[in-house]
Amino acid sequence: MPGPPPPALAFAPVAEELGRRFAAEGHALALVGGPVRDALLGRVGTDLDFTTDARPEQVLRVLKGWAEAVWDVGIAFGTVGARRDGWDLEITTYRSESYDRESRKPEVAYGDSLEGDLLRRDFRVNAMAVALPALELVDPFDGRADLAARVLRTPGAPEDSFSDDPLRMLRAARFASQLGFAVAPEVLDAMRAMAGRLEIVSAERVQAELSKLLLGAHPRAGLRVLVETGLAEVVLPELPALALEIDEHHRHKDVYEHTLTVLEQAIALEPALPGGGPDLVLRLAALLHDIGKPRTRTFEDDGGVSFHFHEVVGARMARSRLKALRYDKQTIEDVSRLVELHLRFHGYAEGAWTDAAVRRYVRDAGPLLERLHALTRSDSTTRNKRKAAALQAAYDSLVQRIAELREQEEIDALRPDLDGNEIMALLGVPPGPVVGRAYKHLLELRTERGPLPREEAEAELRAWYAQQAG
Repeated sequence: MPGPPPPALAFAPVAEELGRRFAAEGHALALVGGPVRDALLGRVGTDLDFTTDARPEQVLRVLKGWAEAVWDVGIAFGTVGARRDGWDLEITTYRSESYDRESRKPEVAYGDSLEGDLLRRDFRVNAMAVALPALELVDPFDGRADLAARVLRTPGAPEDSFSDDPLRMLRAARFASQLGFAVAPEVLDAMRAMAGRLEIVSAERVQAELSKLLLGAHPRAGLRVLVETGLAEVVLPELPALALEIDEHHRHKDVYEHTLTVLEQAIALEPALPGGGPDLVLRLAALLHDIGKPRTRTFEDDGGVSFHFHEVVGARMARSRLKALRYDKQTIEDVSRLVELHLRFHGYAEGAWTDAAVRRYVRDAGPLLERLHALTRSDSTTRNKRKAAALQAAYDSLVQRIAELREQEEIDALRPDLDGNEIMALLGVPPGPVVGRAYKHLLELRTERGPLPREEAEAELRAWYAQQAG
């Protein structure tokens, strides 16, 4: 039934103005989906989604001379993008879309009514619209009630919705994270029964939803939905594998619950990062930091459990999983490096490090050092207050050591005392492998001993070269 609009939307002149332009051309226009939901929640963004009975070519004509910019990259799916007065607009023709059993791409067919378009939406809280320019709320599936109850239900049967677009199952977990909403029991049942359908969705679309889930305010809730419905077995099988069994003979920490706690603790430390948060690289690293444990678990003779080199195995596994999900190269490199380094600190906690060891820690972390600090601090989930305090004190000590060395020398971008040109001039050699090996030798000396006087660095290089020649 039509009703009053959300108050926040009444102050969006761009929506009313666009509605009048469409009406003048004989077309209907409605604000729809996330912007309506968010306005009812008191959240205001800069992105507005509209739906219309106009075809894309007609939408382009309406926008001509009004929009500051127009793009048609989504026109094959019935979507035209535009920008006006700082708002990013997406205008989509009424449509229905579904997947066949073989294809990874949705088939798009245009619809003929606003209610029909809302029926194809993923969840009732996203199946509300504001008709323009009248600013009337259209809510045929009682999404406002679901919003008040903080629950996710589908407009029609969840099986039909997920059959039309299997990615909607992943969106349920994503909205659980972003909004903190519960997923209705009948929706969870359908997700369990249909989890395998997610395999036909492209890795790029899956990755986008997973990233949004991790960057949400309640990622633990979203990840639990993935694991409990079996979706994680398709998207991120390493996560449910962390729920290692615990019996009376081999008691050890539940790695799955530990991982979720580490993720939450890492998120709490994000404000201290140079860029603040949310930080996808840190969150991915926290989620994946222990995925090597199931493969490296060993039961010891004394009844204990060990996971030797799980950080090395985990780094390889993280790289492989992120590549399969089509993450960009830099994200893959950064996350796998953090996973590989996350245990390095424990050597410091167990005994004094030399300055050389501190320099090597900083050198190996490189630009990831602040994230490594956050990940390592977050990895302590012990309930033993004395042990937890000792670990944090040890890390405080390491951070202080790094600060002191920074005052004395440049340790964040360690370079040899002689550069490549100086090496070639001193040794009388052309560019080639010898120069590279000499550079690495001098870099290792710089790490071990700190800055060397030029004469000493040259003497060390000559001695190294003579040894190579001999």
